[in-house]
Amino acid sequence: MKSIGLIELSSIATGFLVADAMLKAGDVTLILSRSICSGKYMVLVGGETASVQSAVEAGTQAAHGCLIDQFVIPNVHPDVFASIGRSQPPPVSGALGIIESFNVATLIEAADAAVKAAPVTLIDTRLAMAMGGKAFCTLTGEVSAVQAAVAAGRRLVAERGLLVNAVVISRPHPDVYREII
Repeated sequence: MKSIGLIELSSIATGFLVADAMLKAGDVTLILSRSICSGKYMVLVGGETASVQSAVEAGTQAAHGCLIDQFVIPNVHPDVFASIGRSQPPPVSGALGIIESFNVATLIEAADAAVKAAPVTLIDTRLAMAMGGKAFCTLTGEVSAVQAAVAAGRRLVAERGLLVNAVVISRPHPDVYREII
């Protein structure tokens, strides 16, 4: 998949309606469609950019006032796919970066911006489950690369007014990495 599109909604019932509209509007693959904390719903699709754009447009029209956020990321970084719902984390070493957002859509965009900004590895992307609707991602690499990546992600989330926090830990204790799993 080259592109992803997401719609985040304030209604679970509308989430099902939006998922159906998105899947019927374009030749896309359903990656995630589920309720998330705070009674919200998210639909994430992937495919060719034009199809994903059509799907997100159709879903946005079907949202009927329940739209929280939406995006299309063309040429999404492959680490973003791998980090969503990861069951086995990649090997980690070096600095640890964490970006935390008040919503799912902006965090995924920030994770993509971060891994495109510097040579880092996205460890995990957690999306609003048992976190009051917030989301966060973790990444690792050389200290300077992690600082650059976190700065890029932080900037995107802060510009939208949805930044909870973003930190870089230069030499995390090994037990800190075990807690990410």
